[in-house]
Amino acid sequence: MARVIGGIGTSHVPTIGLAFDRKKQDDPDWTPLFKGYEPVARWLADKKPDVLVFFYNDHATTFFFDHYPTFALGVSAQFPTADEGMGERPVPPIKGHPGLARHMAHSLVNDEFDISVFQELPIDHGCNSPLTMLWPDAVAAGQWPGALVPIEVNVLQHPVPTPLRCYKLGQAVRRAVESYPGDLKVVVVGTGGLSHQMNGERAGFNNTEWDMQFLDLIERDPCTLTAMRLADYARLGGTEGAEVIMWLAMRGALSDGVKKIHQSYYLPMTTAMAVALFEEPAAATRPAKQGVAA
Repeated sequence: MARVIGGIGTSHVPTIGLAFDRKKQDDPDWTPLFKGYEPVARWLADKKPDVLVFFYNDHATTFFFDHYPTFALGVSAQFPTADEGMGERPVPPIKGHPGLARHMAHSLVNDEFDISVFQELPIDHGCNSPLTMLWPDAVAAGQWPGALVPIEVNVLQHPVPTPLRCYKLGQAVRRAVESYPGDLKVVVVGTGGLSHQMNGERAGFNNTEWDMQFLDLIERDPCTLTAMRLADYARLGGTEGAEVIMWLAMRGALSDGVKKIHQSYYLPMTTAMAVALFEEPAAATRPAKQGVAA
């Protein structure tokens, strides 16, 4: 039986991928960001998940406003990296897991989530920006150590799904994973945020106090977050900061007993960059490696 062994919440700022590609690990402006991801990369290298289920949003790169699906599930064996104006990133093509993905498609529809399904469409920085931080050795190796099942979430064009709906989607994804007959270890990833606003009168807005509150609640009291309105998220975290509802999809796929074992927060520019690692109790078969905060 497939099982969820943990979850990751992460920002997907495009400059994260740019800093990685330009090898900024030792640049004082970027070192805190890279250090924040190192415990997560070590945990993934230790646990060796077969699949990452990735909740992300497309930035009008592949999906456009003439047809922007609320939820879309990628089911193909491979996904190219989108060219967002600077050429494709120098990373391997993203491997899919058609077996699990197609099973999830059937399970989600039977669970009354009327999703869209896509194949072989490019995936933008909403997914690939943090992916190289999670699996940093993939570029040198020429391949990713595991597969990815991408789930696009509309946070751009209204009506946007509610926080509660995203959380329920995560719960349905867990049910789908656990009903898959294959023996797979799955980590669920939710991307976006944290606080930032890129336009309007509050362009450049950040709210570290709210970011810290969100990072606390996402672990111990996600129901408080699901009860909030999208307008609350925009007011507290900025219009683009409201995309953290994708973290709720990740959290919905985790159990009540999940523990946050690492967290990092860095605010070098317009967007608060954060990563948080959650481990399921059954996955804690060995002590966390040095550097992972318990």
